[in-house]
Amino acid sequence: MGLPGMVISAIAAVAGAIMYWAITAQNSSVVQNHGFRLSTVGVILMIAGGVGFVVSAAVFAMSRRSPSTPNQTLDRTTKNEAGATTQLHEEKH
Repeated sequence: MGLPGMVISAIAAVAGAIMYWAITAQNSSVVQNHGFRLSTVGVILMIAGGVGFVVSAAVFAMSRRSPSTPNQTLDRTTKNEAGATTQLHEEKH
C-alpha cells in the first residue's frame, strides 16, 4: 500500500482505459456469444484502479502524519545538606 500501491493502481486504470477506448475488435459487426469483451475488462480495471488509488492514497496520507509524542514523566528525589529530602514529580504532554 502507500506510494507503490498508488503507482500500481494508476497503471491498472490506464491499462483499463486503453482496453476500453483504444482497442477495437477487428470485426465489430460479428456478435460474440462466448469469451469476454476487452471493453468490459477495461471498465473493471479502471474501477479497480480508481478504488485502489483512493485506498492507497489514504494509507499514504495516514503514514505521513507525525506521530504524537508520548507523555513523559520525571520523578526525582533530592537531599539537601541538612538531610531533608524533596520529591519532585513532573509530567510533560
